[in-house]
Amino acid sequence: MASSSSSSLCLHSLPKASSGLNQWRGGLRFEFRGSSASSSRRLFLSPAVVFLRQSPRLSAIRASAEGSSRRRGYKESQAVSGFPNAKVQQVASSVLPVGSFVVVTFVLWKVVEKFMSPKTSSAGDSKSSTEGVKWSIGAGTNLLQGFAAKVDRENKQRLNEFAKELRSFRSVDMSGCNFGDEGLFFLAESLGYNQTVEEVSFSANGITAAGVKAFDGVLQSNIMLKVLNLSGNPIGDEGAKSLCATLMENSSVEVLQLNSTDLGDEGAKEIAELLKRNSTLRVIELNNNMIDYSGFTSLAGALPENNTIRNLHLNGNYGGALGANALSKGLEGNKSLRELHLHGNSIGDEGIRALMAGLSSHKGKLALLDLGNNSITAKGAFYVAEYIKRSKCLVWLNLYMNDIGDEGAEKVADALKQNRSIATIDIGGNNIHAEGVNAIAQALKDNAIITTLEVGYNPIGPDGAKALSEILKFHGNVKTLKLGWCQIAAKGAEYVADMLRYNNTISVLDLRANGLRDEGASCLARSLKVVNEALTSVDLGFNEIRDDGAFSIAQALKANEDVTVTSINLGNNFITKFGQRSTSRTSSYQMVAHDHVDKDSWKEWTGTD
Repeated sequence: MASSSSSSLCLHSLPKASSGLNQWRGGLRFEFRGSSASSSRRLFLSPAVVFLRQSPRLSAIRASAEGSSRRRGYKESQAVSGFPNAKVQQVASSVLPVGSFVVVTFVLWKVVEKFMSPKTSSAGDSKSSTEGVKWSIGAGTNLLQGFAAKVDRENKQRLNEFAKELRSFRSVDMSGCNFGDEGLFFLAESLGYNQTVEEVSFSANGITAAGVKAFDGVLQSNIMLKVLNLSGNPIGDEGAKSLCATLMENSSVEVLQLNSTDLGDEGAKEIAELLKRNSTLRVIELNNNMIDYSGFTSLAGALPENNTIRNLHLNGNYGGALGANALSKGLEGNKSLRELHLHGNSIGDEGIRALMAGLSSHKGKLALLDLGNNSITAKGAFYVAEYIKRSKCLVWLNLYMNDIGDEGAEKVADALKQNRSIATIDIGGNNIHAEGVNAIAQALKDNAIITTLEVGYNPIGPDGAKALSEILKFHGNVKTLKLGWCQIAAKGAEYVADMLRYNNTISVLDLRANGLRDEGASCLARSLKVVNEALTSVDLGFNEIRDDGAFSIAQALKANEDVTVTSINLGNNFITKFGQRSTSRTSSYQMVAHDHVDKDSWKEWTGTD
């Protein structure tokens, strides 16, 4: 060692402890600093600030660079403490520094290893804390393995319950469960060779074209399922293609519901091909899709080749006049169709002309025709009226929300006088006034077939209510009369109330939103005191009725011990808490508090047994 007041030892030759020392190796040095006057010496590590107090065993060690007087003193002290001769002292003087170096190196090594080396245990802990984490860039999807496993178990449990239902009940509704494509693949297996379920709804479950493939190989082996509902699932044209390919070999499904499934013309084309080859389907629902003229043409071409289809639903598509014209040609060669739903297709007068011509040549027995919301005017009503005159099978006719006006109403009324099959007719929302409804009323005079008449959303006013009431007082067989939003006011209510005193057929009466107020309610109340064996339901919602009007109706029903009314609606009126307290004296609180009062509550409400 060099002779100096302090000695330095380089640690470059020390063995590698770990990667944590690599940052220190370039400049790490340690020094012994102290004086002979002090027996307590310190070990300094430079450049790091680390201090270690020297062990008492090393207090006798002296640096070789100290003066000769100190070295002699050191040897003498060692001789006294147990070295018998000079040779031994010489050996000791040469061995002890080496031993000191080894001891210091060992201690330093342990210190550095303890404080600077990365801990394997902490690394292990860090690993275990994140082990099994599933990461996703989607928000909220970084689930720990345990939680994900729990969710997975719960989902499987739910699917197992659904599968059990499919094997246990004849009718199963799984709409809105959001199990998606994977869930459908799991559940579809329960349909194969299933001898129980006959009707199943998978509507609104997020099923796509990929999920529809789950039926492949399953529906072919099922001979019990009759109703399959996939409405509200975005399967698109590709999904329709896969489904139709599967149903080609199915001999049990009779009702296929594909409403709001993003079908276009290509999907309609695939369904048309299915109709040509499948002889089992009875009902196909394709409402609220994107089927245009081309799709209508494909479906029309399949009708002459199919003798089993009964109901065709195409509401809310884009057929237009051209689509109606194509359908008319297909209907001429079809004998099986019983219901045709074309609501909301913007057919127009020209489309109606072509369609009525095709229906007139139709050799089948069409019983239901829905032409609502198709921009039909008085001109189109003429073509409809001509068909009504010739039809002997039509039972249900819907012309709701067109614009036939009084002129069109008169043409339809004349046709009804010659028709003896139509039982339900809807001419609501057609801009019909008192003149037009008077023509309809005259058609009812000698007609015992029509049982349901919808005239709502037409401004017939009090005069129209009078014309209709005078006929129905003693004539006709109308059981359901709907006059909501007809502007009849209190005066019109007076005519209706007078009619109820004598009529013995009307069971359901709808007078919503007519501005009856308390005066009109009081008129109806006076009639309700009279025994009416037919009337069971009255709707007086949205009529600005206040406390007095509600109280008069409650009193009238209480006074009539033989009342047959089981349901009344006074919702959305102006009945206050004061009115509630007043009517509560006759146990009528529930009538005021609720929009609808059932039969069981009625006895408590009126105070009758």
